[in-house]
Amino acid sequence: MAHKFHTVALIGKYQSPDVAGAVLSIAGFLREKGLAVWIEQGTASSIGLVGEFATATYDEIGVQADLAVVLGGDGTMLNTARRLCEHSVPLVGINQGRLGFLTDIGRNDALTKLSEMLEGRYSEELRAMLDAEVLRGGRRVFHTLALNDVVVNKGDLGRMIEFDLSIDGEFVYRQRSDGMILTTPTGSTAYALSANGPILHPTVGGIALVPLCPHALTARPITLPDTCRIEIALLPPHDASVHVDGQSRFDAHAGDLVRVTRSPKAVRLLHPEGYSYFAMLREKLHWSATPRLP
Repeated sequence: MAHKFHTVALIGKYQSPDVAGAVLSIAGFLREKGLAVWIEQGTASSIGLVGEFATATYDEIGVQADLAVVLGGDGTMLNTARRLCEHSVPLVGINQGRLGFLTDIGRNDALTKLSEMLEGRYSEELRAMLDAEVLRGGRRVFHTLALNDVVVNKGDLGRMIEFDLSIDGEFVYRQRSDGMILTTPTGSTAYALSANGPILHPTVGGIALVPLCPHALTARPITLPDTCRIEIALLPPHDASVHVDGQSRFDAHAGDLVRVTRSPKAVRLLHPEGYSYFAMLREKLHWSATPRLP
């Protein structure tokens, strides 16, 4: 059954002058529909809309909003998803960026598609997240969630790192490489794809491990059940960096243990009526041509 929306929050790409007009247009459109409209605090401040509409923090949006409309690119959606996933606020993405794997409504279609979705014409999809932590001497020193991927790499060093990979407590192999990408199905079309990783359909319950420039040519990507506990133990003398969704970074030390599991939290994405994952891939990855009509 379609959800009835009363309060809608708008979240725009950070410090983007291009997004101001779109936020203002959609905010006015939603207000005319009789909905309560909130502008995320940082968005309102960066585009000069303070005072024209009610503003709210991410925490306030999470607790009280029925829907969050994200205007930007995939980076904006990733940041928003991590901030709001604890509250299960459904997200709609309007593409103001480049590729837009996650922000699947074109800017020119925004008002039409939003109008249809407010009438209940949409589909909902849950996207899995990763829970990542770094342990140092058995004590947690870093913890976060990722919608796309967790990347352990050599950071600013010009040499490879070395680590032991274990799955559910079982030693798998020791690898020398530039690092490892651990990706959700959502992130399989991001950094992992450029490193020759597999594309995972969003409904697949898997986590893909994609080596980055491994020293051994036999090291290949592998997809694991998302029930696995994946551990990367950094071997001396190599330090490494842990990157989350390409947006946050933690500097890990030799001897640290990076542990990744599937999070119990998930991101709720709403798609316009007629959305097709494969049509999106055809468009974004330039696969052949639109199929001929019978």
